[in-house]
Amino acid sequence: MTMTSTDRAITPPARNPETAAFWDACNDSRLLIKRCGSCGEAHYYPRSLCPLCFSAETAWEEVKGTGEIYTFSVMRRAPVPFALAYITLDEGISILTNIVDCDLDKIEIGQRMRLVFKPAEDGQLVAMFTPLGAA
Repeated sequence: MTMTSTDRAITPPARNPETAAFWDACNDSRLLIKRCGSCGEAHYYPRSLCPLCFSAETAWEEVKGTGEIYTFSVMRRAPVPFALAYITLDEGISILTNIVDCDLDKIEIGQRMRLVFKPAEDGQLVAMFTPLGAA
């Protein structure tokens, strides 16, 4: 039996002063990460202090929005099944996200993915991923 991802209600994300620029960029269909000016490492999720060296010298950086699946899990017992995955972006960092708009039974580790944005219940766009080449 084929299990396809379908539209499901997306809970609005928690927005705070530290993440406001990130969510504003999502509403412009752009994905931002933070890069530390001290150690040079990128990190995600967005926060003011670098989680690697604790420097406050972090800056926003836009990413291309392509990468590959590092690992994933399909939540089949949810009211509307969905896929949760770590996508390793071409820029080298991994982010936790949802995989959408595809057959959940055909998702594979290493599969190339591209960024898409889906609206939460309040209209805020949320970054998610779909297989590269999907409509």
